[in-house]
This record gives sequence, C-alpha cells and structure tokens, in this order.
Amino acid sequence: MTFAVTPLYALPVAAIYLILWFRVTSLRAATGTSFGDGGNAQLLQRVRQHGNCSEWASFILILMILAEGMGAPALYLHISGALLLIGRIAHPFGLKADNAGHPLRYVGNGTNILATLNAMICLAVNILGL
Repeated sequence: MTFAVTPLYALPVAAIYLILWFRVTSLRAATGTSFGDGGNAQLLQRVRQHGNCSEWASFILILMILAEGMGAPALYLHISGALLLIGRIAHPFGLKADNAGHPLRYVGNGTNILATLNAMICLAVNILGL
C-alpha cells in the first residue's frame, strides 16, 4: 500500500518538530541545563512548545495514516493535514507564559482539534461502512 497524502504533511511537521527541538537544546546548552527547565521560564516555554508539537502531531498523523490506509478520500486527509500544519506553525508563537489567551494559541489548539475530529470522522465512516 502506498500512502500519498499523509507524508505530504508529515514531512513539514517533522521539520517544525526538529526546529522546536533545536530551540530547546540550544537554550539548554546556553544555560547549562541538562534536563528539565532548571527554573528558567524561557526554557520551560520552549520545552512546552516542543512537547505540544510532539503530542498533537503524533496523534493526528497516526489518525491520518490509519484513515488513509482504510481508503479515506484524499480531500478529507488534506483537510486534516492542512489544519495540522497551520496549527503547528501558529501554536509555538501563541504559547506565551504571560498571555494564556494569545490568539495564535487558540488558532493552534483549534486547528488541531478540528484536524483530529475530521480524521476521527474519516475513520468512523470507514469502520461503519458508511
């Protein structure tokens, strides 16, 4: 079986993941922090930006690959993928310690929830044979 849609989104999301990882490790090196955040608010922020990407991207990409493997229409996979990508770009800029209501945080969380729901519907439709 060849997967044609999900990899189109997995690649740029993986690049975002690596950029966020590099931001964590470079600040850890600069502050001499081996693990955790060492009480550094900026490092904690970067750790959570990276962690949030890891949590959401993995979950949504698994749902997408399962849906694609079950024959979900490409359009719906593109919808989940585009929402995931928008969310992963927006969220790190909106995840601020001093502003829990930053608009880009809402964009990031909202698009990821919509991407998840869309992929779940694709799976349910295929499981139920609708």
